[in-house]
Amino acid sequence: MTGSDISRFAWTALRGYPTRTLLMLIATAIGVAAVIVLTSLGEGARRYVTDEFSSLGTNLLIVFPGRSETAGFNPTTMMGETPRDLTLDDALALTRSYSVRRIAPLNVGAADISWRNRQREVTVIGTTHEMLAIRHWELAQGDFLPATDLDLATPVCVIGGRIRSKLFGARRALGQWLRIGDRRFRVIGVMASEGRSIGVDVQETVMIPVASAQQLFNTPSLFRILVEARSRDAIQPVKRFIVDTLKARHQGEKDVTVVTQDAVLATFDRIFSALTYAVGGIAAISLMVAGILIMNVMLVAVSQRTAEIGLLKALGAAPRQIVTLIIAEAFLLSLLGATLGLLLGQATSAGIRQAFPVLPAQAPVWAVVTAVLVALTTGVLFSLLPARRAARLDPVLALSRR
Repeated sequence: MTGSDISRFAWTALRGYPTRTLLMLIATAIGVAAVIVLTSLGEGARRYVTDEFSSLGTNLLIVFPGRSETAGFNPTTMMGETPRDLTLDDALALTRSYSVRRIAPLNVGAADISWRNRQREVTVIGTTHEMLAIRHWELAQGDFLPATDLDLATPVCVIGGRIRSKLFGARRALGQWLRIGDRRFRVIGVMASEGRSIGVDVQETVMIPVASAQQLFNTPSLFRILVEARSRDAIQPVKRFIVDTLKARHQGEKDVTVVTQDAVLATFDRIFSALTYAVGGIAAISLMVAGILIMNVMLVAVSQRTAEIGLLKALGAAPRQIVTLIIAEAFLLSLLGATLGLLLGQATSAGIRQAFPVLPAQAPVWAVVTAVLVALTTGVLFSLLPARRAARLDPVLALSRR
């Protein structure tokens, strides 16, 4: 028998039992589609987090107050001590290295803002002029915070575009006086829609000078210090410089944590990659279930087509040819189911991307290839038992349907 004869025989057999074929196609398609959709969600989440961290800026280091401990017990916790504050003087000290391009100290809090009879609660960020360049943000109107001394509490602010539309409507926002908490600030700029990063929607924030934020929130401490190195090669030297400088300023105690952007990205990449593999493996179990269904249905098919198999053997078909015919039928069924599942999975992923544009839900190539290969492999492997049973049939008994 030629390859075309085998394919034609398998196709005819599948068409002869449309309901049974349709059920097996659906089972295989659901398994393949589940793998593609779940892995696309995992990969989409990984890409989303990577893109969001990339929007933080390049060659970025983040300084946190308090040392990151790996041990489970810290004596300072029992004594009620808190990490030493990060101050504006600490931030200024970090500019004394040539490898540091710029810094941006941060204070973050929530406050009520109002203009005339309109009021809302927003996130207020205290920072400096350098924040715009570090975070690669863009202005829609006006100017960003002025490049003044860090400890100068200038009563100016930059607002997000959504806040501008909610408070001022069609009126001009620049030059207006906005009340934040118990203080008044003059609006000098409006952020563009592109300004967005993890945890903060710039369109819903108000930015004021860091010294003004310290007065507004009545705190001398900084929430974070963002440090930009001059190059990627300078990241590690800058990290050592930050630790050594702040250790010297804090009486020889290493009480800060410095996190590099690359380290954060690598951690999230490992987490979401493991998650993608896990959900892909869980979804692949459904392909095993589909394979078992194929085996059971093929066993029933062999019993229903006993006379047909007996006729083939009576005409001289060898057991090996019978096995080939049964496996070819299962392979064709798995191939059609995998193709249908591939189309269904890609269509669902496209629908997710359309519904949630910020989530790049695209199945990785390895997941697509693996899903199709697993579907074909399970279909062939689970058809071996029915094929061998058909090959062992006695032609005389088979023709008499025994």
